[in-house]
Amino acid sequence: MLKEKFIEMMVAEDVGRGDLFARISQSKQVRAFILAKSDGIFAGREYIEAFGRKYDLQIEWYVEDSQAFQKGEKLCFISGDSKVLLSLERSLLDIALHASSIATLTARYVKAIEGTGVKLLDTRKTRPLLREFEKYAVRCGGGINHRMGLDDCLMLKDTHLKTIDDLDVFMQEVRQKIPFTSKVEIECETLDMVKKAMKAGADIVMCDNMSNDQMKAVVAYRNDNYPHILLEASGNVTLETIHDIACCGVDAISSGSIIHQANWIDLSMKVE
Repeated sequence: MLKEKFIEMMVAEDVGRGDLFARISQSKQVRAFILAKSDGIFAGREYIEAFGRKYDLQIEWYVEDSQAFQKGEKLCFISGDSKVLLSLERSLLDIALHASSIATLTARYVKAIEGTGVKLLDTRKTRPLLREFEKYAVRCGGGINHRMGLDDCLMLKDTHLKTIDDLDVFMQEVRQKIPFTSKVEIECETLDMVKKAMKAGADIVMCDNMSNDQMKAVVAYRNDNYPHILLEASGNVTLETIHDIACCGVDAISSGSIIHQANWIDLSMKVE
């Protein structure tokens, strides 16, 4: 969804038939700032700048996307018509809060696997109509986006595999019908399934809810037989477990929790 359309929908949801305060107040030029009331990693600048362009706000930045901030810092100053700025206050803050909270948690996961060479991926477990926005926040936190939707990578999950009679035959047809640049990922729960998926021609194999010992066996088999195939670990990934998973030798770890378990940090707006 285009940022401008997204912003229009946000404002329409909040303002409704019109801000009641704007009916009775007098317009004046004001200057406000977003204040950090907790530590975090900032995200949302691209969207807030789109607010500025659309609603004639002047924004003076003191933080970049992906930059760490501390409690007490003023992250940006916003100047404009008082009626406009006060009507947009909640929408502006919600953008910064939502994105920065995801970026902050993502950064903690990234730090937990620092030095292992393993990539942290997000998932499609995003809030409806917020996928582009939430995945942008993941990037700000140092994570890497997994597929954006069903059209950019073919993933065969357990539900798909139940409908396929012969995986080898199916994969031959796949290569004739999906784009040449699209990859195929197959979800596997056992080493036997991994062997079948690799033999059938998977580009990526997902080790789904495997124990660390199982994943180490998969890595050893991959390294000896199909070194070009990428391995992704998924399932039961937490801040406490992610480092040990990374040490199993997989190429990437995916986690939906970096989005749906992100607790909101504390930001507020103050008018000078």
